[in-house]
Amino acid sequence: TAIKADEIIKSAIGGVLFIDEAYALTSGGLNDFGSEAIEVLLKRMEDQRDNLVIVVAGYPDEMQEFIQTNPGLQSRFNRYFKFDHFTADALLDIFKLFAKKADFKLTENAEEKLNAILDRLYEKRHRGFGNARTIRNLFEKIIERQANRIISITPITEEILITLTEEDIPEILKTVKEIIQFGEDE
Repeated sequence: TAIKADEIIKSAIGGVLFIDEAYALTSGGLNDFGSEAIEVLLKRMEDQRDNLVIVVAGYPDEMQEFIQTNPGLQSRFNRYFKFDHFTADALLDIFKLFAKKADFKLTENAEEKLNAILDRLYEKRHRGFGNARTIRNLFEKIIERQANRIISITPITEEILITLTEEDIPEILKTVKEIIQFGEDE
């Protein structure tokens, strides 16, 4: 609603308001509050142009449609940055960051198998490829596989609990196919 949008925008005055998947505001529907929010956004952007930075983000095609839905958006959002997909090496670094934060470590063989998955994912990526989101989902799947693998090990040690082995990494081709399946139809 306009009141909620205004409250959020007011809280960002003196800083930055980041709106991810901004095109959702123009998706319409029975109770279209998005257009109401956009009107408030445009008014505040004008009134607070010296005290407020607003960044909208999303997939390029959808963002282009979003900007074109309103002349006010076109005139106020006039700087564009396009970010490329992460490379396979960067995706591996992201995975390792997730692992480190969760106190896991990869064996050398596990890293090699994971790297094979990431290389293929990068080669076959599609327009909607999730980058870090894809890696987070893969990480969670691997943690689940590791938990299933070690459940019956006794005695369990800290080393066993924190180590991700090659066995924990899912099958390469099947995993790549599952992840990119959405993009194959495009």
